[in-house]
Order: sequence, then structure tokens, then C-alpha cells
Amino acid sequence: MASVDNSAGKAIDLDRLLQPKSVVIVGASPTPGALGASVLENLERGGFKGDIHLVNPKRSDINGRPCVNAISELPDGIDAAVMSIPKAGVLPALRELAEKGVGGAVIFSAGFAEGGEEGLREQEEIARISREYGVAVEGPNCLGFVNNRDGVALTFVQTPAAELHNGEGVAIVSQSGAMAAVLSTTLASKNLGVTLSVSTGNEAATGVQHYIEYLLDDPKTKAIAMIVEQFRHPKAFLDLAVRAREIGKPIILLHPGKSEAARESAATHTGAMAGDYAVMRTLVEHAGVIMADSLEQLGDLADVAMRAPNFGEGGTVVLTESGAFKALSLDLAEEVGLELPVLTDDDTPALRAAMPDFVPVSNPVDLTAQALVDPDLYRRSIDALLSDDRVGCVLLGIIQTDVKTTSAKLPSIINAIETIKPDRPVIYSGLDEGADVPKEYLDKLRSLGVTCFPTAERAIRAIARMTEAAKAKDTGASPQSVNVSLPSGAGVIPEYKSKDILRGAGIAFPNGELATTAAEASAAAEKLGYPVVMKAQSSELSHKSDAGGVLLNLNSAAEVEAAFDQMAKNIEAYAPGMNLDGVLIESMSGKGVELILGAKRDPQWGPVILIGFGGVSAEVLKDFRVLAPDLSHDAVKGEILKLKGAPLLTGFRGAQPVDLDAIADAVVRMGALMLSEARIQEIDLNPVIARPIGQGVDALDALMLVSA
Repeated sequence: MASVDNSAGKAIDLDRLLQPKSVVIVGASPTPGALGASVLENLERGGFKGDIHLVNPKRSDINGRPCVNAISELPDGIDAAVMSIPKAGVLPALRELAEKGVGGAVIFSAGFAEGGEEGLREQEEIARISREYGVAVEGPNCLGFVNNRDGVALTFVQTPAAELHNGEGVAIVSQSGAMAAVLSTTLASKNLGVTLSVSTGNEAATGVQHYIEYLLDDPKTKAIAMIVEQFRHPKAFLDLAVRAREIGKPIILLHPGKSEAARESAATHTGAMAGDYAVMRTLVEHAGVIMADSLEQLGDLADVAMRAPNFGEGGTVVLTESGAFKALSLDLAEEVGLELPVLTDDDTPALRAAMPDFVPVSNPVDLTAQALVDPDLYRRSIDALLSDDRVGCVLLGIIQTDVKTTSAKLPSIINAIETIKPDRPVIYSGLDEGADVPKEYLDKLRSLGVTCFPTAERAIRAIARMTEAAKAKDTGASPQSVNVSLPSGAGVIPEYKSKDILRGAGIAFPNGELATTAAEASAAAEKLGYPVVMKAQSSELSHKSDAGGVLLNLNSAAEVEAAFDQMAKNIEAYAPGMNLDGVLIESMSGKGVELILGAKRDPQWGPVILIGFGGVSAEVLKDFRVLAPDLSHDAVKGEILKLKGAPLLTGFRGAQPVDLDAIADAVVRMGALMLSEARIQEIDLNPVIARPIGQGVDALDALMLVSA
């Protein structure tokens, strides 16, 4: 029994919905094109072997099948119901079905939560009925599902009977039914079977997490492709994603919404920059999910995941037949962050021995046109590359041109794959999209586990994404618990208090003192030594520079006292009546590279860390990385070096390299703090001054937002 949690209600059994022994169509119809008629056609076309019951108040039979006039006339205990009826009849019908012991129900009708307050209340009633009776409700506002393992298609989309190769395939879980159907067609064109395609719709009672949990236990499903616009239970999904990675079942996700404006935060730069999509993507990728950037790429990645799931150590070698394409490959690999290990005549003897003397060893490897006169060259070169521990994947970029050319090349490539039986991914791509390539050649390559791409660019992008996912599993750590003293109550904690708290977590700041009078300010400055900076302090003043609340390079007691009076005037002009706690007097910091370091706790997904180039232009430049809070020190350093401005940290134009270890240490400490203190909602350190190696980092400004 595939029993899954039902939010404190009666457990639901997804087997009864997805693998029913009996089905009822409520709203069955003989009219071609009607929803109920289409469902019946799909069941008959797929050879459904269970009992089919029909309900229509005006008919006694439909196409020779008996039909009852009311749900009350049905036998008890039918496994699955399809509700092909108008919205107004859904709730009373669902109650009747539940009382008769139906195990699952598919609701096509729309107009529930997406239709306003009344529709939302009705959808909540669907959820309540599901909890009370343990009915696995799919939808509403969905297209149903197609189970090709068992020949069950409870959908109104015309669904031809589909074949599974070796009984195995990809599963599709999508909130959009239309996109699920589109993706099924795409996968079929790649000779990939679909074990189960589920459209979850509004997810009144069952959501994507229920179906993922179900599919992780399905031995016939080897990969899962998802299209999700909103995760309603993110943490449950993250737990399932980690489990999927552990058992070696890839999850590939397309999540629309990348271009939506990030949710604004009144408190911090971090909150504004680490928007919903960035948080989601960071944490799902950290959990092992492979992200797709388009519907096309979702199909590409599902293809690679099915045929070449063993991406791991080693880089990619491009084996091609064009010198110009070598340069194009190098450009694209750099753009997408794909490692192409350097190969030379001296350090790659097996490849050197396999190739003609006039062809130098390199990566990409240019075989020229020599394989046309020496067809065994493909086998020798592929075999040599796969014997090299530096090579994790071989991409063939082949000029196809026409049937005559491909008939001269592809049999040799196919023979090479059959002979070698690669234990690492070998991927085929044509360089000339649209060339006439006999289908039987591509079918044969696919049957041998080779993913075939119409363009090399799509192949390189897919390989880069798969390689990233393979490396992500080694980036986690177990942060130590951090204990700090937080004030009671909720809201913004001003800079001076934030710094006191964060020092307890190991974050470094300049020396400073709070002053509430001009005399106290000058005394603090004398103690610290000139020059000093004066900064206004208030929980109501998140961005002090906007209000004239930061005065720099004060070099005497007189300047400090004059600055104190001037700052009071600046704040009064900016926000009349604002209550100041005082001013913070700090030693002026030396020069260095300005960074921003922050943290944000998403209410659904949990905490993330942000590191990037800072200062007042942080939100304009947007050169930052959003990180999981439990990354290892080395993984953090690797992420920092992915910043566009990373050369400024490593010695650009003769400058001294900055203390990357100190930056990474601060990030790790921030992550540990966020994992330890659930009340912290946001932290913003901007700027953070990174100094040369051995001199560490100092955060010049700090702001925290906490919950009660």
C-alpha cells in the first residue's frame, strides 16, 4: 500500500488512485470530444483490465456499457473516480463518492482557489473531505494522469497506448497538465517511455510531494521530470530530493517565475536581492535537484539522466571534426562553467597513439576528416579517452551533412560504442541541425545508452548542468551550533546591537562605542584614536546613508562635536521625530575590497546566505551568490570564485590577493548562526572589507531583523 501522509487526516493510498482495479466516470458521455467520453476512450484504447462504471443521470448505457443514473447506485469500494462534471456538482458528488469508499478522485473542473474567495472555500472543503475519508484527490483544475506501467489513463487528453522500454522510463509530475502532455510528446521523440505522468493542478489534497514520495519507491521509474510553479510544502520536497539523490534517482525541475520581481524587504539589501526564485534554486540544487532553464532543456536533461546517470569525477572531452568548432566549444564551455581538461601529446599517450601523427592531442580534439578514410579512428579515440581518469564524459560533435555522409560515419561510431561498452557518458550531437540523418542510426545510438542532441550547444549546456549536479553532493558540511543572545520582541535590531550579537558568532567588526551626547562622542573618539566615523543608530533607520546618518573622517574632538549636531539636523530633516538611540563612534577602516555578506530566512524554504560585491551599488551590480547555509569551507571558496568580479579578490593587475579563507570563514559562521537561531530572519553586513591574505575581513555595517 502506497500510504502517504494526509495532513493529520486519514492516510491516503495512492495505489488506489494511480493503479486502480476499478474506475467510475462520473459524467460519462457518448458525445465524441466530451471529457467523460475521452476518458472512456483512453481506458479502452489502453486495454484497462479492471471494472469500468459509468454515471449519467440521463442514460442507461453508453456505447454498450451499462450506465447508472446516480452515484448512490454504484457498488461500494470503487478504487478511482473521474469527475467529468461542472464545478457546481463537484462537492456533493465527492461527498457521495467518499461515503461509498472510493479511494481516489480526479477533478477536472476549474474555478476553485484560482477563482476567488468562494472558490477557495470550496477547495478547502475538498481538502477536508479528503482528510476525513482518506480519499486521494488529484486536482481540482487538473488534466488527470497517465500510468503507462499499468495501462491506466484517467485524463481527457487523447492518449495513445505507450510502450516502455524494459518496462522503465521517466515519470512526469507537473502542476500544469498541458505542459505534462507536451513533455510526454518530447520524451517520446527521444525514444524515452513515461512510466507515470501526473497533473496536480490546484493540489487541494495531494501535491507534488506526495507523487514524488510515491515515485521514489517505484523501481520502474528511473528519473523524475517536474514542472512546478509553486511548492506548497518546500521542506517536505527538499527531504524527498535528498532521498532521491541518495538512491540515485535524478529529479529534474523546471520552475517558472525566474523573471518575477524579488519580494521586497524593508530592512536589508540581502532580503531584496535573495528573492524567492534564487532561494528556491539554491536549496533545491543543494539537495540534488537538477534545474532546467527551459522546457526544451527539461527534455534534454531528462534524456541525459535516463541514459547517462553516472556523471561523476572527471571533465568533458569534445571529440569533433572541425577546428573552428574547437574554438566555439571552448567559448561556450567557459560561458556555462563546464570543465574541459587540458590534454597534450605528452600527458595523453593512449590518445596520441590512437590518432594520426599530423593531428595534435588537445581538448577539444579535432579529428579532421581523417575518420572518413580511417573509420576505426572513432573507436580508437573514444576508447583511449575513456581509459583516462581525467575524462568523465565524451561529447561527439559530428558533421552530418547528408545521408551519404552519415552513412559513412555513424556505423563506425555505433560499432565503437557496441565494442567499448562505455562506463561513462558518451553523448552524440550533430553540428548541422536539420541534416538528413537516418532515424535508425539515432535509434541504435539511443538503445546503446547514448543521448543524441540536434545541436552541440544544447549538449554542452546539458552536460554542464549534469556535471554541476554531480559535484553538488560533496559540498555539504555539519556546522557547529552557535549560541548568541537575542533581544526579546520582533523587529529591526540597530547596528550597534547587531554587532554585539554577531561578535558572539565570530564575525569581526571595527572597534566602536555608542554615544548619546556630543561629549560622549568626543570622549569615545579620543579613546579609539582618529580618524573616526559617526553613524546614527535607530531601529527605524535601516539605510543610514540615505538620511545623512553617516559622517566619515572625523579628525578631532571639535569635528566630532560639530558632526553630532549636524547629524541630529540631518535625521530630523529626513524623518521628523525619529527616535535615535545615539550615535556609533568607530575607528575608520582601512582600504580593501568591498563585499556584502547577508542571510535571509525564507518562511517556506528556510535560511540561505548571500555573498557578493557590496557597497551602495550592491543591488545595482547584482554580482552575488546565494548559498545554502551548510556549505563546507572549501565549497564556499569555490562559490566566491564564481563571482563575476572574482579577479578583484585574487590579485587583479598586480594587487595583493585578499584573504579568501577569512571571507569563507565568515560565510560558514553566518550559516551556522542561521541554522542555530530560528528567530533571525535577516542579516545584512554591507560593506564587508576584505583585506590582503592574513589580514582578515571587517564588517563595517550590520543590521538584523528578528521575529518574536
